[in-house]
Amino acid sequence: MSFIQIPSIFRSPSFGNSIRDWAAIIAGIAIYAIGFTVFILPHHIVIGGMAGFSTLIYYATGGLLPVAVVMYGTNIILLVCGYKYLGKGFVLRTIFGTTMLSMLIGMVEGYFTSHPPLVTSTPMSVMMGGVLLGLGIGIYYSHHGTTGGTDIVAAIMAHKTDVSMGRVMMIIDVTIVALSFFLPFDGDMEARIQARTETIIFGLLAIVLYSWLADKYIAQEKQTIQFIILSEKWDEMAYRITHETGRGATVWDAQGYWTGNEKKMMLVWCRQVDTYNIFRIAHEIDPTAYVTTSTVRSVYGNGFDRLKIKKKQ
Repeated sequence: MSFIQIPSIFRSPSFGNSIRDWAAIIAGIAIYAIGFTVFILPHHIVIGGMAGFSTLIYYATGGLLPVAVVMYGTNIILLVCGYKYLGKGFVLRTIFGTTMLSMLIGMVEGYFTSHPPLVTSTPMSVMMGGVLLGLGIGIYYSHHGTTGGTDIVAAIMAHKTDVSMGRVMMIIDVTIVALSFFLPFDGDMEARIQARTETIIFGLLAIVLYSWLADKYIAQEKQTIQFIILSEKWDEMAYRITHETGRGATVWDAQGYWTGNEKKMMLVWCRQVDTYNIFRIAHEIDPTAYVTTSTVRSVYGNGFDRLKIKKKQ
C-alpha cells in the first residue's frame, strides 16, 4: 500500500498558525463591518477612522458616493502616496483588508441606509456598534491584519515626525467627528448646534468604547506566559511542545538540594492562546511534573514582539 506524502509546509506549526491568522482576520473584518453598517451608519453617527471619513463624504454628497466606494478609493490613494514608508508586507495586508471590508460594507449599506435602524434607540445602537467595532479591530489587529485608513496616515506621520502613531490617530479621529457639525442640515444654527452636538457626543463615545475594547483584546492576545517545567520526561515533553505549538523550549541543568539528583529544567515562553495546549502536553506525558507559570510583561525576539527604538535626530 502506498501513502501520499504530505508536503512539509502543511505539517509545520507555522502553516497552521497562518491559516488561523487569516481566518481570524476575515472574522474580525466581518464583525467590524456588521457593527459599523448595522448599528452606527443608520443613525447618522460619524465615528473615527476611514469609516468615519467615508460617512462624512456619504452624507455631505447626499448619498451620491457610497461609503464603501469612498473607503476603498481613499485607501488606495493613501497606499500609493505612502508606499515607500509602509513596506511591502503592510501594503499587501492593507489591500486585502480594505478590499474585503469595502466589499462587505458595500453589500449591505444600501439596505440599512434606506430602512429604519435595526435598533431604534440611538444610545443602545451606538453601544452595540462600539462593542462589535472594538471586538473586530482587536481580532484582526492581534493577528497582524489591517484595513488601512488612518493607520496609513499615522504610520507616515510617525515616520516623518516624532509624533506617535496613537496620538496621530487620536487627532485624526477627533477631527473627523468634529467635522460632522458642518454636514447639511435643515434648520437654523440653534437647531444645528443642538442636533449636531448630540451626534458628535455619540461619535466620541463610540471611539472611546471601541478603542478601549480593542486595546484590551489585543493586550490579552499578546500577553506572554512563561512556563518553568521540571520533569524526568523533559525530552519527550520538549519535543511535543516544539512540534505541536510551534514554541521553543530552553533546557538547562539543575540539581535537587535535598536529594542531590541531577535534573533538567525547561523554560517555555508562549502567548496566552497556547497555554492550554502546553498544560495538556505536560499532563499527558508526566502528570507528576512540576509546572509553574507567570506573566511576563514583554518578550522581544523571533516569534514575539519586535523591539522598536526610535533613532535620535
